[in-house]
Amino acid sequence: LKSDDYPRVIERYRHHYFAGEEAVVLFDGVRPGLESLMARGHLLAVATGKSRRGLDQILETTGLGPLFHGTRCGDEGFPKPHPEMLEILLDTFGVGRDAALMIGDTTHDLEMAKAAGVDGLAVTYGAHDAAKLAAAAPLASVHTPAELWQWLERNG
Repeated sequence: LKSDDYPRVIERYRHHYFAGEEAVVLFDGVRPGLESLMARGHLLAVATGKSRRGLDQILETTGLGPLFHGTRCGDEGFPKPHPEMLEILLDTFGVGRDAALMIGDTTHDLEMAKAAGVDGLAVTYGAHDAAKLAAAAPLASVHTPAELWQWLERNG
């Protein structure tokens, strides 16, 4: 691939990526779990490698936007595993690192948490498998959304 081809490849990637966004389906229990956390007074935020446009579209399509107090995207600064996204969210909301939890489905998420001095919880039902996530030394690993909500109820 020549550098002259990059803009065309990026445009085609975006075309196909956004064409599938309407097919986004939430894992069972995600909405009630997030609503429960919010009702209990937790601040919820997203730190994603997605672009701002991509995240905004997903939050609108799923209707989850109002459940999050803040968001940071990969095109707004340093990419994961650099801790900047997480540090900005913590600073914005005045949350100490010891009072925060990064829940992630990739090693990049867990490495970002570690770099920011925040505990990381692995969810194995996303992008990276359990063995790969375990190698990043998370606080714990959960394998279903139901396990996630149970873990948070016991530990959060």
